[in-house]
Amino acid sequence: MHYRNQVIHGNHFHKKWQNHVKTWFDQAAKKQRRASRRLKKAREIAPRPLGLLRPVVRCPSIRYNKKVRAGRGFSIEELKAAGINKKVARTIGIAVDHRRRNKSVESLQLNAQRLKEYKSKLILFPRKKGAAKKEGEATEEEQGKAVQIPRASVMPVRQQHSREKARNVSDKDKGFDAYQFVRQARGIARSVGRKEKKAKEREQEVAAPVKPAKEKEPKKKKGGEE
Repeated sequence: MHYRNQVIHGNHFHKKWQNHVKTWFDQAAKKQRRASRRLKKAREIAPRPLGLLRPVVRCPSIRYNKKVRAGRGFSIEELKAAGINKKVARTIGIAVDHRRRNKSVESLQLNAQRLKEYKSKLILFPRKKGAAKKEGEATEEEQGKAVQIPRASVMPVRQQHSREKARNVSDKDKGFDAYQFVRQARGIARSVGRKEKKAKEREQEVAAPVKPAKEKEPKKKKGGEE
């Protein structure tokens, strides 16, 4: 930027931008290549599914925690609740994440039920053809009914919508003071322990027997006279 009667700069910075530009002309070809690889893999492992069973987890942060998505793997607690061994789970198409912890009973029950549903639909083939049938393995008739899942995601996760229906605003809603309600609820929550302590002290006072007051003996005067 020049100022008044100064010389205008004529610097030309040749950055050779052609060497730093990244093109994406092979997008369509890569998409086709990925599809052909998936198809090849599906034929090789048929009738097993392409993907693994994933748990239902909440997205992180307050902004996104209303949404659910597929997680990395099931926790050890969820596998125990469903009655599945963690080593066996990996062999039957279940993803396991030993680092994950359940912070709520709802998530534990939801994923345990998901595992049980998957187990009820599972058709377990023997490892070797002609081998003796073990417990839990499917018969020849059941093996013939097995169909490969066409998509990579097994039992896809769907959003749990729980929206309230639209309604008219009532007079009660108009007079509701949210700030005051929250402050009162916070004060009640803080004073729970103090109120419980006072209630216990009152119960102990009522339950304890009242001791009779001792009669005071008359004081003796000096010299042995009363």
